[in-house]
Amino acid sequence: MKISRILTFVLSLGLLSVGVANAAPAKKAAKSKPVTITVIEMTGDANGGEDEALNEGLKQFIGGEVEIVKVDREQALKDAKYKGLNLDYMPLYLVEKTKLTEEKFAEPIKYGQLPTTDDFIVFEKQTRNGVYANKEAVPNQLEIFVMSQCPYGVLAENRIIDAMKLERLPKDVNVNIRYIVSEGRNGEQFSSLHGSAEWEENVRQLIIKKRYPKKFWKYLEIRNKNYQSSLWDQAAEQAGINPKVFRKYWDEGVEMLKEEIKHSNEYNVNASPTVIWEGRVVTDMNSLASIPGFEGLAQTYGAAPQGAPAGQC
Repeated sequence: MKISRILTFVLSLGLLSVGVANAAPAKKAAKSKPVTITVIEMTGDANGGEDEALNEGLKQFIGGEVEIVKVDREQALKDAKYKGLNLDYMPLYLVEKTKLTEEKFAEPIKYGQLPTTDDFIVFEKQTRNGVYANKEAVPNQLEIFVMSQCPYGVLAENRIIDAMKLERLPKDVNVNIRYIVSEGRNGEQFSSLHGSAEWEENVRQLIIKKRYPKKFWKYLEIRNKNYQSSLWDQAAEQAGINPKVFRKYWDEGVEMLKEEIKHSNEYNVNASPTVIWEGRVVTDMNSLASIPGFEGLAQTYGAAPQGAPAGQC
């Protein structure tokens, strides 16, 4: 698990732990100068602003007094103090480098999981919501990154399917399911969190998306009712797809899955589900409803879409 996934998951609970979730509470620090946490953000953009859960988690983990200082990205770009830092993804968290913080984060610093400068311990891409400031917007594109056998990813897909049926998505939105997988090791073609059956299912879904796009959502709806079952062929038949076609297009599907690795790496995506709106805004299913046009996803009365997944794989 990458450090960003550890922090994102634990900090969403308002706690910070780098492999020490069960450690004894930190001793109360002696009265001293507060540790400064600088948050470089995109002022006026809710997705590019500070993360309250991360604020609270850092405060609890560091112990003692903490002072949050917010700096607008445009100002930071002109300030020599921040020269050399990657200001592409907002917000960027910079923890003041002190004897205390170097001790607290010694292990992730040692293993290169948290980069440092002369002045800061750098927390890049550690929030579930963020904005890629330099990426060109892709109008109306909604990408949902999943692992096909992740229960939270399946919930996200089902929520979108329900919203489509109830016409609660913007009419011009282009929804694209993307797949999270890694390059294989020890002779395996791919490595997937839930095993080889998962990446094989990814391949099948990619084939359907390209070769039978009108049947993709129908297949997904059927398949997700029993997504861990080996009876994918029955789901295909129910969706009107001959299971034999997958053998014909398998190599093509494998190549498409390789491209999925490149795309998820480009956005540093490794948690299922992760949402990217218009190629720039990174968010999750809980926050998607706050984006103009997706307010219908927040409705939970009557036959409304399923609630947002409460976790990630």
